Amino acid sequence: MPGDDNNIDSLLVVHHFCLMRIVKSAAAMQRLAKRWQSQRLRVGFVPTMGYLHEGHLSLVRQAKRIVGPRGIVAVSIYVNPTQFGPQEDLSRYPRNFARDKKLCRAAGVDVIFAPNDGEMYPQNGDGAYSTVVAEETLSRVMEGASRPGHFCGVATVVAKLFNIVQPEIAVFGTKDFQQAAIIRRMVRDLNFPVKIIVAPTHLEPVGLAMSSRNKYLTPAQRKEATVLFEVLQLAAKLVKRKAMSSALLKARLREFIQRRPTARLDYIELFDPRTLQSVKIVGRGTQMALAVFFGKTRLIDNARL
Repeated sequence: MPGDDNNIDSLLVVHHFCLMRIVKSAAAMQRLAKRWQSQRLRVGFVPTMGYLHEGHLSLVRQAKRIVGPRGIVAVSIYVNPTQFGPQEDLSRYPRNFARDKKLCRAAGVDVIFAPNDGEMYPQNGDGAYSTVVAEETLSRVMEGASRPGHFCGVATVVAKLFNIVQPEIAVFGTKDFQQAAIIRRMVRDLNFPVKIIVAPTHLEPVGLAMSSRNKYLTPAQRKEATVLFEVLQLAAKLVKRKAMSSALLKARLREFIQRRPTARLDYIELFDPRTLQSVKIVGRGTQMALAVFFGKTRLIDNARL
């Protein structure tokens, strides 16, 4: 295939008018992106860390609907080390690239960009990788407070991916509400020509938000982890009756979570969805987010009340 090199593997899977490709080189991916631009093809992009599930595939379907039958959908699969803290689960984060390829193929993905660390964070003779992107307002609370440096790693890798894949639209999930808000702010502030789409959270049948980290849960922990969904429902029910103070609502919800033996609350936040600033009085339209540990596994969820 013209322009291919050893870093682009063509899979014999017919999709529209081309083959699904695996691209491992940033330079090769950029060449491909420029070719799409010259052909005036719309490009939709779904960045992931792999170990794909139905939540990821729903983002792919959303991208496909937006770009249309002649558009291109690219998915990145890269476990980004810079968004993990020193004591977090980088080394054991679930990976299964063979399975991910099959799921992407079935979903009609056109290109998987699967770089390694050397491609994303080059260590050249003139020194180590030393440039980062830091959002300094929205990232101070919730996940940013619990996981220092996390959003700097997220913003840096997403900025790099946008420069490499050069999409017209990128689709993120609502489960990572704060992340999506930060990416939108970065796109606005740095003038990326990318439209950010935020798609609904996909739930397991028991109500647990789909996450690659759900794999860590024991059967007992999986049963108790449904408390995230249940506490969001409880908060919505309480707020529907009447507005109430944030402190009182947090106390009610904290007590509800603590009834689960393996659950350990990290945070509950009630905030304005536009600014991510905490509110003192909670009413309809307030956004709620929480993070809870079940053993060593930390899960997050959120909802508009």
